[in-house]
Amino acid sequence: MSSELNSEALDTTDKLDSSIWKITAVVVLGSFLAQLDATIANVSLSSLAIELHTDLSTIQWVTSGYLLALTLALPMNSWLVDRIGAKAVYLWCFAAFTLSSALCGLAWSPQSLIGFRVLQGISGGLLAPMAQMMMARAAGRHMARVIGYAAVPVLLAPILGPVIAGIILQHASWRWLFLVNFPVGVLALVLAVIFLPHDRQQLRPRKLDWVGLALLSPGLAIFLYGSDRIGAPMGQAAMLVSIVLLGLFLWTANRKGDEALVDLRLFKGKVFPVSAVTQFLSNGAMFAGQMLIPIYLIRDCGRSPGEMGWLLAPLGLGMLCTYPWMGTLTSRFGIRNVSAGGAWLALVGTLPIFYMANHELNFLVLAVALFIRGVGQSAVGIPSISVAYASVSRHELPMATTSLNIVQRLGGPTFTTLCATFLGWRMATQPTTHASSLTAYAWAFLLLCILHVATAVVAWRLPRSMNEVVEKSAA
Repeated sequence: MSSELNSEALDTTDKLDSSIWKITAVVVLGSFLAQLDATIANVSLSSLAIELHTDLSTIQWVTSGYLLALTLALPMNSWLVDRIGAKAVYLWCFAAFTLSSALCGLAWSPQSLIGFRVLQGISGGLLAPMAQMMMARAAGRHMARVIGYAAVPVLLAPILGPVIAGIILQHASWRWLFLVNFPVGVLALVLAVIFLPHDRQQLRPRKLDWVGLALLSPGLAIFLYGSDRIGAPMGQAAMLVSIVLLGLFLWTANRKGDEALVDLRLFKGKVFPVSAVTQFLSNGAMFAGQMLIPIYLIRDCGRSPGEMGWLLAPLGLGMLCTYPWMGTLTSRFGIRNVSAGGAWLALVGTLPIFYMANHELNFLVLAVALFIRGVGQSAVGIPSISVAYASVSRHELPMATTSLNIVQRLGGPTFTTLCATFLGWRMATQPTTHASSLTAYAWAFLLLCILHVATAVVAWRLPRSMNEVVEKSAA
């Protein structure tokens, strides 16, 4: 592997070529649009139900169908890149995303809108991993610096989504929730054609692992479906089916080696598996916190759903303030120190919420704690992603991108389900457990704190610097 290490990863200059920023700007635009579109749809479900004369249980599939389709498409990423090239995959996916956005705006019924959203999810599911991969190819050892800036507009999408949705629903038809993507998508396609580098000389066509695809894609989608409905018998049955499918996939992929849909040999290295586990845990802690904190504020503290945007704003502000400094921080303090330090800082930001869950809510303390938590969370992921890409050879980047994104997608629902189930169990047993001095919400936040500690422990096994990444990869 050492002879094929990404040449940019060995570059010791600090100056970034302008082409790197052009590539980053183009691919981030795709991720931004996909995230913005998902957010706009999420906050507009009640309005869509009224406009299309249906109920919320039906129209929620506008969101659920998109997310499940997105997950179904993800395992195809590596094979498609090896088959037709990264630029071709990105252009086809972005074109399909833009076209399906227009079709969503022309939908004539709830069923047609859901169907077009599924098409949009299939194409949109590859935009984020493709953006990561092309930035990794271009930036090399400077990945932390580049992705730190690139993450800012993607983080802005959930903030801008409700604002844009509100303006559209107030002044125009609901159809513009989706049609607004079309002109921006066309412009982004033109820019992609001009600025994204050709990579057809890097093609490595291989047979599609149909058995792996038939096991992994449904396994991931059913896992997400089941984790969202874990309290119902149908959700529990779905989780069981998904575990069986994913287990069978791991067994077959281990036997097939590099012919598998996902090459598990990546996880036998010294750096990549540590980074993947760090991503799994940190994503789990982030999504579990995003579930627990609003539930606690609404159900236990009596705050209204309308207040959530303002109450949780310091969390996003902390992340926005930190991301642009990731390159500087990792260069000065090292990969390991920044990532593990971020996990400890996220723990520091969670402990006051754990305390307040057993005492009294203080809005000033909550704001400071959420800001610190946001700063910490943003510092965990980018360094670990950077070393993961730097630890593999250039031709392995598509496979590494697919693997990392699958692990990231599994972390969120896994630990959200765990924390939600644990909270439900504590709430059910709380009245009969008089000996306990902790409330059910305090117990849930204690579990979240333990998750942050586990993230910090694993992140401490990351390499100290990019030079150490190269040394470990060469060993």
